[in-house]
Amino acid sequence: MEFLSNTVALSRMQFALTATFHMLWPVLTTGMGIYLVIVEALWLKTRNRDYYYHARFWSKLYVLNFGIGVATGIPMEFQFGTNWASFSEATGDFFGSIIGFEASMAFMLEAGFLGIMLFGWERVNSVIHLFATVMVAFGANLSTFWILTANSWMQTPSGGEFIDGKFVVRDFFEAMFSPFMLNSVLHMFFATLETSLFVIGGISAWYILNQRNSEFFAKSLKVVLAVAIAVAPLQIYIGHLSGEQVYHYQPTKLAAMEAQWNTTPAGQGADWSLVAWPNEKSEKNDWEITVPNALGYILEFKQKLSEPVRGLKSWQPEDRPHLLPLIYYAFRIMIAIGFFFAGLMLWSTLQWLRGKLSGETIAQQRWLLRAWVIAAPLGYIAVESGWIVRCVGRQPWTVYGQIRTADAASNLPAQTVLSSLIVYAAIYSLLFVAALFFGSRIIRRGPKFDLPIPGEEKPPIETDSAEHLPNQRPAEAQQ
Repeated sequence: MEFLSNTVALSRMQFALTATFHMLWPVLTTGMGIYLVIVEALWLKTRNRDYYYHARFWSKLYVLNFGIGVATGIPMEFQFGTNWASFSEATGDFFGSIIGFEASMAFMLEAGFLGIMLFGWERVNSVIHLFATVMVAFGANLSTFWILTANSWMQTPSGGEFIDGKFVVRDFFEAMFSPFMLNSVLHMFFATLETSLFVIGGISAWYILNQRNSEFFAKSLKVVLAVAIAVAPLQIYIGHLSGEQVYHYQPTKLAAMEAQWNTTPAGQGADWSLVAWPNEKSEKNDWEITVPNALGYILEFKQKLSEPVRGLKSWQPEDRPHLLPLIYYAFRIMIAIGFFFAGLMLWSTLQWLRGKLSGETIAQQRWLLRAWVIAAPLGYIAVESGWIVRCVGRQPWTVYGQIRTADAASNLPAQTVLSSLIVYAAIYSLLFVAALFFGSRIIRRGPKFDLPIPGEEKPPIETDSAEHLPNQRPAEAQQ
């Protein structure tokens, strides 16, 4: 097969594999860190034991994701030196600095306070412990900031110029705050938070459906719902702003996202294809269902656009993104999941206002709870779909309009890259199975209600006391 002898294609596939797999883990830690801050703060404010036990329980899933995220993130970054040395040499003065900031500032901050958060409950003051949890969450989200800053610069390079194939920085802060940066950081921040909220909510719903600590997990479901009320609609709006930026700065990507082959001149209405099947060979859609003039309302909230919507035919084939069906449907999957989350949030809020989510009645909302369980993995799919659109849609450029992907790859034997790709695939498969095994074991065992609470005297040890049963609450153990 020709593909197996193509170094660039194999390097792209290897980076896609490592990046896609790695992304699964920090997506949860960045959002769950904020949740841990919320429940620990609620415990300090109310001294309600349930919030303390929530902080202890969910932190187990946090550390599992953190560990696998570290194990998979370091090899991914090493590829900038092994598989993409030409890119690193050309952009290292800026891009390398940003990646270095991510490791030295964000990762070290998160890792440094993680031990206090996990093991410091009875060793440090409660306020100091909350501060450690805040620093863990801040470090995780600071990592997102630096990664998105670097990637946004690749999407819309600014702050300098390329001289003899090397990027020379003129204004470091202009390069940092490239046109895509702010919306990209916000979009990813809310994506990780939203994903984490629906994972926590989905797991809580699973416990309630299985009649395990229903009142306890009703609290966690309502905490995530209270945050999702703001996050779900905000994420849709920020996604819309990001789409507008693609319209202005990356017209080739927009044409691929919307399967637009022909240019719509400025001042005319642009149709929007609801679903279609783009055919690169024939340079048209084999079939499509369109909504007349809808693209104008989507991009600028008006029928006629102020700028033309360029079609794919206005570029030479070598200057267009490929894998059009992947880009087209990944974009629509991301949007559909975003609106599903908003709809589920609205449905849940209405039931909450009706008093249907109390500890005594929430178990009766079985369809609602099933919807939350279904929603648990969807955030991952939406995030991965968004990154597919972002990165595959940027092709054939590594740095948009400046460095082609074919010129960014290292000059390595294809067999060497294929061998490392196979090794990565095998190791990551084992890590995925291990993560599912340990994650499911944490969930099956459930929270432990016999953990000592800082600031409270330990109860006397009584072997027949339900208070000391690890996986049951006292009231339930007596039934």
